[in-house]
Amino acid sequence: MAIVRQSVLTFTVLALTASSLVGQSSTGEHWVATWTTAVVARPAVLPAAAPNAPPVNPPPVTPDNQTLRQIVRTSIAGSRLRVVFANTFGTAPLNIGAASIATRGTESNIVPASLHKLTVNGSTAFRIPAGAVMLSDPVDMQVPARTDLAIDVFVPDDLGSGSSPITMHNGANQTSYVTAGNHVGESTLRDGAITRSWFLLSRVEVAAAPRAGAVAAFGDSITDGARSTPDTNNRWPDHLARRLPAQFAVMNVGIAGNRVLTEGNFNVGVNALARFDRDVLAQPGVTHVIVLEGINDIGAGNAALDDLIAAHKQMIERAHQRGLKIYGATLTPYEGAAYFTPEGEAKRKALNQWIRSSGKYDGVIDFEAVVRDPAAPTKIKAEFDSGDHLHPNDAGYKAMGESVDLALFKLSGS
Repeated sequence: MAIVRQSVLTFTVLALTASSLVGQSSTGEHWVATWTTAVVARPAVLPAAAPNAPPVNPPPVTPDNQTLRQIVRTSIAGSRLRVVFANTFGTAPLNIGAASIATRGTESNIVPASLHKLTVNGSTAFRIPAGAVMLSDPVDMQVPARTDLAIDVFVPDDLGSGSSPITMHNGANQTSYVTAGNHVGESTLRDGAITRSWFLLSRVEVAAAPRAGAVAAFGDSITDGARSTPDTNNRWPDHLARRLPAQFAVMNVGIAGNRVLTEGNFNVGVNALARFDRDVLAQPGVTHVIVLEGINDIGAGNAALDDLIAAHKQMIERAHQRGLKIYGATLTPYEGAAYFTPEGEAKRKALNQWIRSSGKYDGVIDFEAVVRDPAAPTKIKAEFDSGDHLHPNDAGYKAMGESVDLALFKLSGS
C-alpha cells in the first residue's frame, strides 16, 4: 500500500509541475488567454428551418472563399500576442489562406498602423489537421486591456461542400464581418455581410506580467450573455473583468444551451464534463474557475439531482488536481420560462442548497440572491428580466457581475 501511495504522490507532483508550466515558453514568457470562446461543432450543411420559423437575423454564414473579420475583446494587457486557430471538431484538414490581427477602429475598420500579419511556423498560409488547433507565431504588439481586436481569416475553400463539421461559437453577441475573396488586412471590409458568430478561433493569448492569472467563467447561455445587447459587452463576465485587478484575465467559456450531463442540438456543445479539460484546465494562465451550469439539465434534460451533484463534484476535483480555485454559482430563478416545472424548481432549489452548504466548492457566488424577486423568489426581478423569464437583461447581467466578491481572486503569495 505504501508503494501505491508513493506512486500516486509522485504522479500528482509531476502533474502539478507540468500544469504549472502551461502558458510558459522556452524564453520564459508567461502566456495568458486574454480572450477565449468555447467552441461547438456546426454541421457543414445546416438543417432546414422548421415550417413557419421566423427568419434568423443575421442569417447564418458558411465560409466559402471569404474573409472573416472577427471582433474580439481583450481582458488583460500584454506586450506580445498569438492567436489560436481551431479545427477542433473538423473531420478533415482545414486550409487557412491568410490571417492578420489589428486594433479595431469602428465597425469593420481597423487601425492600419496596428496591423500585423499572422503566420504559423513562418507561413502565411497553413493547414490545420482534423481535430487540431494551431498557434500562430507570436507578434510584438502592445495589447491594452478591454480593447477590441479584429482578427482576419481568409478561408479559400467552401466549408459547406463536404461533411466536416465547422468549429465555431454561435452566440457571440458581437458583430463580425464577412466578405468575398481575400481581403486580409485591408483597412475596411466593403460590400460584406455581418455575422454574430465566431469561426475557427479558440483564443488570443498575450505575454503578460509574470504573476498574471485568469478566471474561467464556465457555464451556459447565462454566462454566454444570451439576450444581452449585441456589441455592448454586457455579459456578466464582462462586468467582472472591468472590476478585477489588472493582473487578471477573464475567459468566457459559456455556451448557450449547454448542459452538464448530456448534449442537445449542434449549437449547444458537448456536455460540461466532456469539455471541462479543453475549456478550463487547458487554458493558459487559468488560476480560478466559476461554474454556473445545470439549469438546462433541469429544464430541458430532466436530470436527476444526484447526478448533477456528482458532476459538480467531478469538476471540483479536477480543478483542485490542477491547483485551481473553483467557485460554485447558484442557479438563477426561471419561473415563467418555457421549460419551467414545479419539479424542476425543486431540483434547482436543492442544487443551490448543496452549492451553498456542502463546502465542496472553494466559495459560493450567490447569483440567485442577486436577481430573484423578493416578493416571488422563483422569478427574476422584473427590472432584470430580458422577457423570457430565464435570461437576465443588461441590467441583470451588470448586477451579477458587480456582485462577485473580488476578495475571492488572489494569486498565490499575495
